[in-house]
Amino acid sequence: MPETTPGPLPALPVTFRPARTRAVLLTAGTALFAVITLIALLLEQLGPGERISFVFTAALLAGVLFLLARPKVVADEAGVTVVNIMSRRRLEWAQILRVNLRAGDPWVFLDLSDGTSMPALGIQPGIARARAVADARALRALAEDRSAAGPGTAGG
Repeated sequence: MPETTPGPLPALPVTFRPARTRAVLLTAGTALFAVITLIALLLEQLGPGERISFVFTAALLAGVLFLLARPKVVADEAGVTVVNIMSRRRLEWAQILRVNLRAGDPWVFLDLSDGTSMPALGIQPGIARARAVADARALRALAEDRSAAGPGTAGG
């Protein structure tokens, strides 16, 4: 989207993450673990092995929710680090041709100089759409500013 509102660029380093979604996931994971563990301890008819399996299951479920809360995008002077659920990738500014957040997209997509597109789950409009749009615009402005200063940037 060529529409970029000129404004002050965020100070680097800056971290973009879905704060509300993250808070919900971390709270739910902690509460889920606590409740299932409490149930395992309070049910007198359970043996030690069953109690351990309850706690282990609670830890697995909480772990999944904690992994879902992991995504972030960290921009610094040298480039961008995209942390998704199970992966982390470091990109130089010149590798990012475009930052996209179209209507209906679940998160930002980065068009890269190698012809691929990469999801950046750290900016997602799920619960806080206005925040995600502002973050996407800020990352787009940073990418345009930093890429213009670097060599080998193709227009998109």
